[in-house]
Amino acid sequence: MDLQVVHADDALLVFDKPAGLLCVPGRGPDKHDCLATRAQALYPDALVVHRLDMATSGLVLMGRGPAAQRALSMAFEQRRIGKRYEAVVDGAWGLPADADGWGLIDLPIRLDWARRPLSIVDPAAGKPSRTRWQLLARDAQSSRLALEPVTGRSHQLRLHLAAQGHAILGDPLYASAAVQARAPRLLLHACWLQLQHPADGRALEFASPAPF
Repeated sequence: MDLQVVHADDALLVFDKPAGLLCVPGRGPDKHDCLATRAQALYPDALVVHRLDMATSGLVLMGRGPAAQRALSMAFEQRRIGKRYEAVVDGAWGLPADADGWGLIDLPIRLDWARRPLSIVDPAAGKPSRTRWQLLARDAQSSRLALEPVTGRSHQLRLHLAAQGHAILGDPLYASAAVQARAPRLLLHACWLQLQHPADGRALEFASPAPF
Protein backbone atom coordinates (compact mmCIF):
# COMPACT_ATOMS: atom_id res chain seq x y z
CA MET A 1 0.00 0.00 0.00
CA ASP A 2 1.25 3.48 -0.86
CA LEU A 3 2.52 5.32 2.23
CA GLN A 4 4.50 8.57 2.11
CA VAL A 5 6.76 8.50 5.17
CA VAL A 6 8.20 11.92 6.00
CA HIS A 7 9.86 10.92 9.30
CA ALA A 8 10.17 7.78 11.40
CA ASP A 9 11.96 7.10 14.70
CA ASP A 10 11.31 5.07 17.84
CA ALA A 11 8.63 7.47 19.17
CA LEU A 12 7.28 9.55 16.32
CA LEU A 13 5.96 9.02 12.79
CA VAL A 14 5.06 11.70 10.25
CA PHE A 15 3.17 10.87 7.06
CA ASP A 16 2.07 12.91 4.05
CA LYS A 17 -1.56 11.87 3.53
CA PRO A 18 -3.01 12.11 0.02
CA ALA A 19 -6.40 13.69 -0.55
CA GLY A 20 -9.20 11.14 -0.62
CA LEU A 21 -7.72 8.82 2.03
CA LEU A 22 -9.34 8.47 5.45
CA CYS A 23 -7.14 8.89 8.52
CA VAL A 24 -8.93 6.12 10.45
CA PRO A 25 -11.24 3.32 9.31
CA GLY A 26 -14.83 4.28 8.52
CA ARG A 27 -17.95 2.17 8.74
CA GLY A 28 -18.20 -0.65 6.23
CA PRO A 29 -15.61 -2.87 4.53
CA ASP A 30 -15.11 -0.36 1.72
CA LYS A 31 -13.73 2.15 4.25
CA HIS A 32 -11.16 -0.11 5.92
CA ASP A 33 -8.28 1.28 3.86
CA CYS A 34 -6.97 4.38 5.62
CA LEU A 35 -3.77 6.04 6.76
CA ALA A 36 -3.81 4.27 10.14
CA THR A 37 -4.19 0.83 8.52
CA ARG A 38 -1.37 1.50 6.07
CA ALA A 39 0.87 2.87 8.84
CA GLN A 40 0.26 -0.11 11.13
CA ALA A 41 1.16 -2.51 8.30
CA LEU A 42 4.69 -1.08 8.47
CA TYR A 43 4.76 0.09 12.10
CA PRO A 44 2.46 -2.13 14.23
CA ASP A 45 2.78 0.22 17.24
CA ALA A 46 1.60 3.31 15.29
CA LEU A 47 -1.25 5.09 17.10
CA VAL A 48 -3.38 7.98 15.84
CA VAL A 49 -2.85 11.37 17.50
CA HIS A 50 -4.86 13.72 15.27
CA ARG A 51 -6.75 13.58 11.99
CA LEU A 52 -7.25 15.41 8.73
CA ASP A 53 -10.50 15.39 6.79
CA MET A 54 -10.60 12.74 4.10
CA ALA A 55 -10.56 15.45 1.41
CA THR A 56 -7.56 17.28 2.96
CA SER A 57 -4.00 16.29 2.14
CA GLY A 58 -0.83 16.82 4.11
CA LEU A 59 1.17 16.11 7.24
CA VAL A 60 -0.16 13.78 9.94
CA LEU A 61 1.58 12.75 13.19
CA MET A 62 1.34 9.37 14.88
CA GLY A 63 2.91 8.16 18.11
CA ARG A 64 4.71 4.84 18.44
CA GLY A 65 3.13 3.24 21.49
CA PRO A 66 0.76 4.61 24.16
CA ALA A 67 3.32 6.81 25.94
CA ALA A 68 4.29 8.70 22.80
CA GLN A 69 0.63 8.96 21.75
CA ARG A 70 -0.31 10.47 25.14
CA ALA A 71 2.56 12.96 25.02
CA LEU A 72 1.67 14.12 21.51
CA SER A 73 -2.05 14.28 22.28
CA MET A 74 -1.35 16.44 25.31
CA ALA A 75 0.87 18.72 23.20
CA PHE A 76 -2.02 19.19 20.77
CA GLU A 77 -4.47 19.90 23.60
CA GLN A 78 -2.11 22.47 25.11
CA ARG A 79 -1.50 24.06 21.69
CA ARG A 80 2.21 23.37 21.78
CA ILE A 81 2.25 22.03 18.23
CA GLY A 82 2.44 24.56 15.42
CA LYS A 83 0.27 23.77 12.39
CA ARG A 84 -0.07 25.56 9.10
CA TYR A 85 -2.21 24.87 6.05
CA GLU A 86 -2.35 26.27 2.54
CA ALA A 87 -5.61 26.78 0.65
CA VAL A 88 -6.88 28.27 -2.59
CA VAL A 89 -10.21 30.02 -2.15
CA ASP A 90 -12.80 31.58 -4.40
CA GLY A 91 -12.53 35.29 -5.24
CA ALA A 92 -10.10 38.10 -4.47
CA TRP A 93 -9.45 38.09 -0.71
CA GLY A 94 -10.08 41.52 0.75
CA LEU A 95 -10.03 41.18 4.56
CA PRO A 96 -7.63 43.55 6.33
CA ALA A 97 -4.51 42.13 7.97
CA ASP A 98 -2.48 43.33 10.94
CA ALA A 99 0.93 44.95 10.57
CA ASP A 100 2.64 41.55 10.54
CA GLY A 101 0.55 40.45 7.56
CA TRP A 102 -1.65 38.07 9.54
CA GLY A 103 -5.37 38.44 10.19
CA LEU A 104 -7.83 36.58 12.41
CA ILE A 105 -11.23 34.97 11.81
CA ASP A 106 -13.02 34.60 15.14
CA LEU A 107 -16.38 32.88 14.65
CA PRO A 108 -17.94 30.37 17.09
CA ILE A 109 -19.04 27.16 15.38
CA ARG A 110 -20.96 24.02 16.28
CA LEU A 111 -22.12 20.83 14.65
CA ASP A 112 -25.27 21.22 12.55
CA TRP A 113 -27.11 18.19 13.96
CA ALA A 114 -29.78 18.21 11.26
CA ARG A 115 -27.15 18.16 8.48
CA ARG A 116 -24.29 16.16 9.98
CA PRO A 117 -21.35 16.16 9.38
CA LEU A 118 -21.72 19.86 8.49
CA SER A 119 -20.95 22.57 11.03
CA ILE A 120 -22.41 26.07 11.21
CA VAL A 121 -21.48 29.45 12.66
CA ASP A 122 -23.51 30.02 15.83
CA PRO A 123 -22.64 33.11 17.94
CA ALA A 124 -24.95 31.95 20.75
CA ALA A 125 -24.24 28.23 21.10
CA GLY A 126 -21.04 27.70 19.09
CA LYS A 127 -17.66 26.87 20.61
CA PRO A 128 -14.92 29.53 20.34
CA SER A 129 -13.10 29.03 17.03
CA ARG A 130 -10.22 31.11 15.74
CA THR A 131 -8.19 30.90 12.54
CA ARG A 132 -5.15 33.02 11.64
CA TRP A 133 -4.66 33.76 7.95
CA GLN A 134 -2.08 35.34 5.67
CA LEU A 135 -2.62 36.26 2.02
CA LEU A 136 0.03 34.65 -0.20
CA ALA A 137 -1.28 35.55 -3.68
CA ARG A 138 -4.51 36.59 -5.39
CA ASP A 139 -6.10 37.53 -8.66
CA ALA A 140 -9.67 38.38 -9.63
CA GLN A 141 -10.79 34.74 -9.53
CA SER A 142 -9.01 33.18 -6.55
CA SER A 143 -6.65 33.73 -3.62
CA ARG A 144 -3.97 31.57 -1.98
CA LEU A 145 -3.84 31.70 1.82
CA ALA A 146 -1.67 30.40 4.64
CA LEU A 147 -3.87 29.28 7.54
CA GLU A 148 -3.06 28.58 11.19
CA PRO A 149 -5.90 27.11 13.28
CA VAL A 150 -5.67 28.48 16.82
CA THR A 151 -8.46 26.10 17.81
CA GLY A 152 -9.15 22.72 16.23
CA ARG A 153 -12.88 22.41 15.57
CA SER A 154 -14.24 20.02 12.99
CA HIS A 155 -14.28 21.64 9.52
CA GLN A 156 -13.07 24.90 11.10
CA LEU A 157 -10.93 26.14 8.20
CA ARG A 158 -13.48 25.18 5.56
CA LEU A 159 -16.39 26.81 7.40
CA HIS A 160 -14.49 29.94 8.45
CA LEU A 161 -13.43 30.66 4.88
CA ALA A 162 -16.88 29.94 3.44
CA ALA A 163 -18.40 32.26 6.07
CA GLN A 164 -16.22 35.08 4.70
CA GLY A 165 -17.59 34.49 1.20
CA HIS A 166 -14.40 32.74 0.07
CA ALA A 167 -15.08 29.00 0.07
CA ILE A 168 -12.18 26.67 -0.71
CA LEU A 169 -12.12 25.55 -4.33
CA GLY A 170 -13.33 21.98 -4.74
CA ASP A 171 -15.07 21.88 -1.34
CA PRO A 172 -18.07 19.51 -1.62
CA LEU A 173 -19.53 20.59 1.72
CA TYR A 174 -19.29 24.38 2.02
CA ALA A 175 -18.81 25.66 -1.54
CA SER A 176 -21.44 26.28 -4.19
CA ALA A 177 -21.64 23.83 -7.08
CA ALA A 178 -19.80 26.29 -9.31
CA VAL A 179 -16.93 26.80 -6.84
CA GLN A 180 -16.73 23.08 -6.15
CA ALA A 181 -16.42 22.38 -9.89
CA ARG A 182 -13.38 24.67 -10.25
CA ALA A 183 -11.01 22.05 -8.78
CA PRO A 184 -10.82 18.25 -8.94
CA ARG A 185 -10.28 18.05 -5.16
CA LEU A 186 -10.49 20.19 -2.04
CA LEU A 187 -7.58 22.65 -2.33
CA LEU A 188 -6.54 22.43 1.32
CA HIS A 189 -3.18 21.01 2.40
CA ALA A 190 -1.52 20.63 5.81
CA CYS A 191 1.89 21.94 4.85
CA TRP A 192 3.84 22.55 8.09
CA LEU A 193 4.25 21.12 11.60
CA GLN A 194 6.47 22.30 14.43
CA LEU A 195 6.80 20.44 17.73
CA GLN A 196 9.08 19.10 20.43
CA HIS A 197 10.04 15.45 20.19
CA PRO A 198 7.94 13.45 22.70
CA ALA A 199 10.97 11.47 23.93
CA ASP A 200 13.89 13.90 24.12
CA GLY A 201 12.28 17.33 23.69
CA ARG A 202 14.34 18.42 20.70
CA ALA A 203 12.74 20.91 18.30
CA LEU A 204 11.36 19.39 15.11
CA GLU A 205 9.94 20.98 11.99
CA PHE A 206 8.36 19.28 8.98
CA ALA A 207 7.18 20.78 5.70
CA SER A 208 5.24 19.52 2.70
CA PRO A 209 4.63 21.84 -0.26
CA ALA A 210 1.04 22.11 -1.44
CA PRO A 211 0.48 19.84 -4.47
CA PHE A 212 -1.77 22.41 -6.19
